[in-house]
Amino acid sequence: MIIAGIEAGGTKFVCGVGTDRGEVMERVSFPTTLPEETLPRAIDFLLSIRKRYAWQSVGLASFGPLNLHPDSSTYGYITSTPKPAWQGVNIVGTLEETLGCPVHFDTDVNAAALAEQRWGAARGKENVVYITVGTGIGGGALVNGKLVHGLLHPEMGHMPIRPHSSFHGICPFHQDCLEGLASGPAMQASWGIPAQELPDNHPAWLEEADYLAQGLVSIITILSPEVIVMGGGVMKQAQLFPLIHKGVQNLLNGYLDLLQITRQIDRFIVPAGLGANAGLLGAIALAL
Repeated sequence: MIIAGIEAGGTKFVCGVGTDRGEVMERVSFPTTLPEETLPRAIDFLLSIRKRYAWQSVGLASFGPLNLHPDSSTYGYITSTPKPAWQGVNIVGTLEETLGCPVHFDTDVNAAALAEQRWGAARGKENVVYITVGTGIGGGALVNGKLVHGLLHPEMGHMPIRPHSSFHGICPFHQDCLEGLASGPAMQASWGIPAQELPDNHPAWLEEADYLAQGLVSIITILSPEVIVMGGGVMKQAQLFPLIHKGVQNLLNGYLDLLQITRQIDRFIVPAGLGANAGLLGAIALAL
């Protein structure tokens, strides 16, 4: 079965086609600019390859917040995103009208959680959290094998965090939330250097690990996942994982006397298994 997918990220769009076995057959990416520029590029690409791959359904993994409630007049809209040009954009309706088929959609992080559970680092687990740390911070979750929805969808990047210094974060809504303190742009604002240019032994990474560990402890104590998968550009810094593992153990302080926390934490908090294809495969998994 061939499925078309769109990963609508805050920095870039990734469009492509893949199979129900998690194989990406063709993909393209381009910067996320204005909706009137970016959406037509995605639509044109998928239509141009439709005859070659004969895809019949489309999945969309999008940045948010998104309106997921079918009974709402703004169902399928991007809502209060920090990207002003995208606020109030009917992304699902636009795609369905132009592509001529239903679009199965969710947040990019919920979709990535689903893809990692189906094909990646969380394969076989029923209770999964996926966290991305990059331009922003977001989290998706499966509980008993089902994606978490409710009042909205998980917005894990906006939980309050105790800051280390006089830097109080860059989130326009909350300042010192997890995204405001620990996203890539937040690290650059705090240290004056892009995160990818900071040396491995820079004190910024100790601070970053502590912020992420604070967030993970809240997630662990609330959702009780079997595995936490971490992806995104900042998490390509391999030295972060041991620091996060130690930070989580220190913050829990023996409260959860579980093997996964005390001795196997490197198998409990793990790198993403699908790499750069997690979002696109997430979109494909939504359509499946």
